[in-house]
Amino acid sequence: MTNFRPLHDRVVVRRLEGEQKTVGGIIIPDTAKEKPMEGEVVATGPGARNEQGQLVALDVKAGDRVLFGKWSGTEVKIGSEELLIMKESDIMGVIG
Repeated sequence: MTNFRPLHDRVVVRRLEGEQKTVGGIIIPDTAKEKPMEGEVVATGPGARNEQGQLVALDVKAGDRVLFGKWSGTEVKIGSEELLIMKESDIMGVIG
């Protein structure tokens, strides 16, 4: 990824690819696949400001595997890579 720094409480996430086959071994064509809701945090902003104006750091960091909503984030292309930019509140949790 090129030099890109998200602002405030935004997070850049790289989608992790879903399974290519079902448990029974049937190959899933691209047109039938659902977009994965799991990804890896690539970069984070410094955090949001609370009502007193103090900076509140984010709970996620680069390298975390996260689970997010199916329609969360905005898809962007940075360099040659397809990424998602979303607010930290769109992330449901950290895996592992």
